[in-house]
Amino acid sequence: MSLRVLSTLAVAGAMRALLPGCEAAAGMAVSIDFAPTQGLLGRIRDGERADAAILTAEGLDGLARQGVLDPGGRADLVRSHIGLAVRAGAPHPPIGTVNELRTALLEAPSLVYSRSGASGIAFAALIETLSVAEAVNAKARVIQAGFTAEPVARGEAALAVQQVSELLAVPGIEVIGRLPDEVGTVAVFGAAPFSGLPADRAEAAGRLVRFLASREAAPALAEAGLEPLAG
Repeated sequence: MSLRVLSTLAVAGAMRALLPGCEAAAGMAVSIDFAPTQGLLGRIRDGERADAAILTAEGLDGLARQGVLDPGGRADLVRSHIGLAVRAGAPHPPIGTVNELRTALLEAPSLVYSRSGASGIAFAALIETLSVAEAVNAKARVIQAGFTAEPVARGEAALAVQQVSELLAVPGIEVIGRLPDEVGTVAVFGAAPFSGLPADRAEAAGRLVRFLASREAAPALAEAGLEPLAG
């Protein structure tokens, strides 16, 4: 028997490192299904259930209002920032200011982002704000799911755009920085048990969520490029 978790890709790197602690806290094996936030929300709205979910704060709130997740067991875990990455060894274009970011996006020969995750939705809105959407999308590879840094690591694109934690989960790339504060989007990710679980599974899911929100889990979350909220 295992505890099943539906988790956003943004915390995939950290969760792999935290799995032994998760299993110790839950008192049983833990299986984690990683997917983009919007994809998970759609699956849950279509009726899929598990024991716990790790999603954006907004996603958790919506599902709690619908009675799908247990609001009493919910905990916010981390803040997450969107960043850009290049293939290891490639030049790092400056992106510290809005003008530098705009130039980097226009001068990059190619880039990758995803529309199905929180970062991709925010990036699509950002390039509209910067008035570069047409130029960027003409050379962009938009993936439906997964890590945008993987094509960059293979040399198939010059820039990857995603949550910093998702970029760092891919070997062979280098994160060049976060989006400037003026245009950056900070996402909060949290966890909650599903409602209506049998008592033993509800208790195990609650222990798992509390472990992820603890100071014990914070170092692995930080190492993965996230900002833990514990403490």
